[in-house]
Amino acid sequence: MSTLFEPFKLKDITLRNRIAVPPMCQYSAIDGVPNDWHFAHYTELAKGGAGLVIVEATGVSPDGRITNGCTGLWNDEQAVEHAKIAKSIKKTGVVPGIQIAHAGMKASANKPWEGDDHIPADHPGAWETIAPSAVPFGTESLNRVPRAMTKDDISRVQNDFVAAAIRALDVGYEWLELHFAHGYLAQSFFSRHTNQRTDEYNGNAENRGRYLLETMRAVRKVWPENLPFTIRFGVLEFDGYDEETLQDAITLTRKFKENGLDFMNVSIGFATPKANIPWGPAFLAPYAKRIKVEADIPVGSAWGFDTPSLADASIRNGDLDIVFVGRAHLANPHWAYKAALDLGIKQPEQILPDQYKFWLERYHRRNA
Repeated sequence: MSTLFEPFKLKDITLRNRIAVPPMCQYSAIDGVPNDWHFAHYTELAKGGAGLVIVEATGVSPDGRITNGCTGLWNDEQAVEHAKIAKSIKKTGVVPGIQIAHAGMKASANKPWEGDDHIPADHPGAWETIAPSAVPFGTESLNRVPRAMTKDDISRVQNDFVAAAIRALDVGYEWLELHFAHGYLAQSFFSRHTNQRTDEYNGNAENRGRYLLETMRAVRKVWPENLPFTIRFGVLEFDGYDEETLQDAITLTRKFKENGLDFMNVSIGFATPKANIPWGPAFLAPYAKRIKVEADIPVGSAWGFDTPSLADASIRNGDLDIVFVGRAHLANPHWAYKAALDLGIKQPEQILPDQYKFWLERYHRRNA
């Protein structure tokens, strides 16, 4: 039986514990280039004791960003700054990861604190949105009708993912996650709500998963076999078709694994505003476990695992192999250290950098 503070080995990478910081957009880049905010933010998170820190959803192209503040990895200027972040994370003893993404129908939006809505199409700061079909997300704020992608568009975006993955490797990231969730481009191909194509990319579940599988295969060819290759995937929508969608997701995950996927980060589709999501503590745990057991692949998940006892239980029960703790890390970047204290882990300071560990151990011994 594994526990939250046991190491986790995947390929040639070993996480010192089962705690991961998931991608959380900061919307603070300029022209896709990370800056001092990102460097300080990710360095601080890495100093807190987690085993893995994954850098936020990073656009594979300018039109793939959610907002004009999203990070990118399509040019050398961006790569230089990403290299600094990856190196800083790794120096703390944490594995540096990155999520690469294309926002699809949800792209060209204002930052959340500036409206969280689509930029008007005629605004000079807007850009064209693309999706499998000319179907908008459908909320009042995200209602832009995207242009339906041509086959050339599909090839271009897939090549952009390949190029971004190569850059991610070159700058020092050791864990790659493809963003196939949350109503962004890949998820909208898989979703019955947003894919209305009449070609081989729609129809049955196999066709709706075709773009995802093709993209995954293309990136797999350039990402080294010895490093973790992972996907974040929305496995259900909570839209009344849950069991059917979950079965389709399990089938596709099996194909991902057959083609070289190492790990699945289980999430929600967010492809329709009509979903009735049962928010609550660890509510995705049973679905993640089904992916793990039925597709025979290691899994992780976020959303509601943010108390140490819940996080530890999800590992002990075999629901997850890694727990992704997001917002709680924003509130306390040393969440992992606090969890070690709460769970009674011996020598909890061992998960911290030497500069912290030395002083905490020294005064812990004095006060013992």
